[in-house]
Amino acid sequence: MEKPIISVKNLGKRYLLGMGGGERYRALRDVMANTVKNLFKRDIKNENPREIWALKDVTFDIWAGEKVGIIGRNGAGKSTLLKILSEITEPTEGEAYIHGRVASLLEVGTGFHPELTGKENIFMNGAILGMRRAEIKKKFDEIVAFAEIERFLDTPVKRYSSGMYVRLAFSVAAHLEPEILMVDEVLAVGDIAFQKKCLGKMSEVAKGGRTVIFVSHNMGAIRSLCQTAIRLDKGQITQKGTADEVVRNYEGQQVRILDESSYIIERSPDEVKGKSFYVNRVEMLNEKGEHAMAFRYNDKMTLIVDLAGEPGGYFFPEFHIYNELGQFVACGTAGPYHGKYFSSKVRKVRIEIGPLTITSGQYIILLSLVTRSDRTDTWENAAVFTIVECQPFATTWDIPTFREGVCVLQQSFSEVE
Repeated sequence: MEKPIISVKNLGKRYLLGMGGGERYRALRDVMANTVKNLFKRDIKNENPREIWALKDVTFDIWAGEKVGIIGRNGAGKSTLLKILSEITEPTEGEAYIHGRVASLLEVGTGFHPELTGKENIFMNGAILGMRRAEIKKKFDEIVAFAEIERFLDTPVKRYSSGMYVRLAFSVAAHLEPEILMVDEVLAVGDIAFQKKCLGKMSEVAKGGRTVIFVSHNMGAIRSLCQTAIRLDKGQITQKGTADEVVRNYEGQQVRILDESSYIIERSPDEVKGKSFYVNRVEMLNEKGEHAMAFRYNDKMTLIVDLAGEPGGYFFPEFHIYNELGQFVACGTAGPYHGKYFSSKVRKVRIEIGPLTITSGQYIILLSLVTRSDRTDTWENAAVFTIVECQPFATTWDIPTFREGVCVLQQSFSEVE
């Protein structure tokens, strides 16, 4: 009977906060510092250190060729799990068996030596992965071309920017043909074009029959790349299943979580210094007129925009919406196309947006105020909202639906007689 390529049983990882002896390795300077501290604490009652279980009773199997997404809120234990699977850290309890060569990209520069050049690090990483020099040389040109660092190959990587570091690290991990590729949210450090390039490469790796484990907050990327998903919450698995099902349930819960967050955004005095007319505050409302930060596909959104200062005449507001990768998604204006201008006496404007026929994910709103002669104010991060439970193509048929892109157009279909 075929064995899973990764088998995790009752895995747990505990950290001790407030206790220097919680780690296996302690430097001499740590011992000396703690000794000095203890001299001044002899009369103080020592409290027990707090235990934090980053993972607890985690059990699952992953089969060869499977593409698995790991999702959850910040602090859920996702990165800790990948560090244990990559043998960067040891579990406190339980066990994990891995059958195959692993390439992992968990943090910027993981596995790189800062004093070595980019070229030397490529060969060193290949050797760590168990590759022969001839195999690395065969892939060398592809790695360099993908990372786009030809000019800096002979430069020590300690002089690389974080983006260059990530480009090279990902390129090495993806091109040296590991049986298992593990990628954390570190791709967010790269620019938009490279993020898209990386997702394309991961899809290519997955189609080649290799196993991919992908940790991300980008639910669209999880849906498009992964077959199955595991959701973690407070170090424990709360759901396993198809990527669509797990992401849909996670996003449904995020509606309640996000709506309890801040949905009224006020500007700091430093942001408006020197501006004669500006947006002072923004409130987000749902269709029921309730404050909200999370919306479902096809919902409508209302922005209540408070203004301050004097425009010196008539003005109109504009908005632009960008996704979490910084890609432009949509815009709206009351001015040139609609002939709707506001007088200088107006101090509050209502902007109604929707229906929101955009795919699930996080979006950022940029607000501008425009007069007849000038753009007096631009607030780049005026509001942030999330689209959840996007199911415009729900079907009972057992076939996949298309989920790429950011916009779902209104449409109709009919038979031609």
